[in-house]
Amino acid sequence: MPNTTRALSLAALLTAAAVCAGDAVARVFPFGPRHRAVNDLANQFVPFHAHLWDLLRGRADGGLLLDWRAGWGTSFLPDYGTYLSSPFAPLVALLPRTDIEYAVYGVTVLKTAVAAAAMTFLLRRTGPGAWWWAAVLGAAYALCGWSLAEGTYNPMWLDGLIAFPLLCLVGEWVREGRRPLLGPLVVAVCWLANFYTAYMATLGAALVLLVRLATTDSFRVRTVVRAAVTTVLGIGLAAPVLVPVFLGSRHAYPGVVREFDPAAGTDVLARLLPATYSFATPAAFVCTAVPLLAGTLLFRRDVPGRERWLWTGLCAAVALSMQWGPTHLVWHVFATPNGSPYRQTFVLSGVLVLAAWTAVSHGLPDRRALLGGAGVVVALAAGALPSPVVTRWALLLAGAGLAAVAGALLLPRRGRYGILAALLVTGTLLGQAAATTAYADHERLTRLDDYPPLGPEEERRAAALAAADGWPAYRTDAGLPRFAGNDPLLLGGQGAAYYSSHTPAVLTETLTALGGGWTSRGRNLLSLDNPVTDAVFGVGARWRDGSVRRTDTYLPLVTVRPPGPPPAYGPSPFRNQELLLGSRVYEAPRAGACPVGTEVFLWAPDASGRARLGPRTAHLLGGRPKRSAAMTSLGVQRTAGTKVEVPAGGKKAEIGCLDHARLRAAVNALRTAPATAISPTPDGIRATVPATSGTVVIATPHIAGWHCADTRTSSYGGLLALPAPSSGTVDCTFRPPGLRAGLAAGAAALAGLLLWRLTAIRRSRTRP
Repeated sequence: MPNTTRALSLAALLTAAAVCAGDAVARVFPFGPRHRAVNDLANQFVPFHAHLWDLLRGRADGGLLLDWRAGWGTSFLPDYGTYLSSPFAPLVALLPRTDIEYAVYGVTVLKTAVAAAAMTFLLRRTGPGAWWWAAVLGAAYALCGWSLAEGTYNPMWLDGLIAFPLLCLVGEWVREGRRPLLGPLVVAVCWLANFYTAYMATLGAALVLLVRLATTDSFRVRTVVRAAVTTVLGIGLAAPVLVPVFLGSRHAYPGVVREFDPAAGTDVLARLLPATYSFATPAAFVCTAVPLLAGTLLFRRDVPGRERWLWTGLCAAVALSMQWGPTHLVWHVFATPNGSPYRQTFVLSGVLVLAAWTAVSHGLPDRRALLGGAGVVVALAAGALPSPVVTRWALLLAGAGLAAVAGALLLPRRGRYGILAALLVTGTLLGQAAATTAYADHERLTRLDDYPPLGPEEERRAAALAAADGWPAYRTDAGLPRFAGNDPLLLGGQGAAYYSSHTPAVLTETLTALGGGWTSRGRNLLSLDNPVTDAVFGVGARWRDGSVRRTDTYLPLVTVRPPGPPPAYGPSPFRNQELLLGSRVYEAPRAGACPVGTEVFLWAPDASGRARLGPRTAHLLGGRPKRSAAMTSLGVQRTAGTKVEVPAGGKKAEIGCLDHARLRAAVNALRTAPATAISPTPDGIRATVPATSGTVVIATPHIAGWHCADTRTSSYGGLLALPAPSSGTVDCTFRPPGLRAGLAAGAAALAGLLLWRLTAIRRSRTRP
């Protein structure tokens, strides 16, 4: 046991040291001036963790079921289950909110270190071998290319890196008939932490279990059945979160549909080398000690033939399955992902490490086997040479690592030579992993979308938004320019901006109909800076041009509209805004120019470039299907006859001339019989309305899951609506679709687990 503790500690320490050293070499946050804010790390993970900080500290607008901050009010449980359900996520609340980027980085390093310890424990559990070899191989798994290049800016995926060795450990318990209660609980925790990568880890662990059953002569049908039952019960225990996540995806705005295009074989081989990077290839690098030891299996006569061929075959099968379309779909829940198409690569790294440990468990290889393993590594590297992904540093590091590890394996295995061997192998691991980290840090900043780090300006903006906050009397919008995809979660306020895998289709469609903009093919919604939509959605303050601008031309969160049919949107966002407001507030341009004194708005969703009205300009970034430019203001028309200059791509363009006097009159008319006692809650909203006929409209999207007392909900131009109640009381609650079914499935799984265990205990007592 002391050696196991020593091995776990060393693996975690080596992993944390390598990651931090690589970031320090690259001078990346928090060790230098270069930031880490790329892609979804900046757009989703940091803002969502900031929102979790608010929830844990009791400062959020909303709760676990309903988020009132982003997207004008959206379902939060699916986002929680996708981005924040890791057991490590709450640790961010230990630091001040202003240090949220430090907190997320710390959690990222911690997860990587825990993955190393988990793999080390598994290795020690599955076979004999020197404790320091287990630590080095466990750290090599956690420091695989997938972890350093992909997982570091998708920290939720790192829970899958931890899940793979844990699920393999559950397989060992099943094989031995041990820990029948703990096994399903571990499965449940893994699937709750991140169901997406846990699914891949489960597939990998199932393959490993089959190999273990075959190589240990313990293959029994009942063992396979017991493994399946353990897995199903564990997933069932996680169902209260998993089912809402699944249904949240079904209600989400459809993402891009891709056909799988396998990477070139030379590029795949190149990614086995350290210090390589490519977004669309599998980051399969593992410390050179791993492929070298795994390669020796083919030449080890002292290893039983079944073990040699099954482990080698499993490594080859997993590698080839990543390149074949049907198995690619199986790995990715039957949908090619929008982005990196090799998200299962960590399973290949884990299988290679297990194969390497199998070699170590039978003693270190002799010279003949070592020469054969080195030949395998050299052949793989030679096959990668034509690839443009290969760098000089990659070849140098791989060659030096091969020489160092091979030399270590040739040294005598006792005394000072044993210490020297350990230093050579450990140095190879640290050097290659740190170099790969630094290279990936550099390449991500040049190849991926990047965003500014949180700094004094963002802190000033957040403080100004907090000072202006008047929720629920009115909304405060984080405004433009956009800092990240989820500014309301990160900076504060209650706006339209929202970016998630679960962005509701009704929200995207409503925002688009009203002239809103988006990126990421409709899932990354932008703040819509427009006085009409601000009035409808109750925005009384918003950030604009470096400060918070207030207005009193807004409606309360709950309004009563006159009897009549709901708005039916058409192609014009200006007309759609008027339909939702219930009044005409835009004038049509005359001879291409707006009347003097009106505010000029341009809607050109496909245009990219500078739009101009006299001296006033606005930058548009459109072009469907990836982006849609938002309706934008070009200021007040000062001179008669001045026309708008539309940038390239603006063939589908329309100009609206807003009369602010008409807008104020329309708002005042709807305020004549106001709702009172408006109270949003963590799972709904309550209000008192005048006892009159008509339609109660709540300024939040009519997403699936809303239920109002004694009546059916309906859509009013995409907003939540219900008939005006005779009692004058509006009482609506939000329950994410699938929550009841998930709770029922979880309860059934728990009952099944207890029944299964009681049955097993009864059988053991009656057995002679």
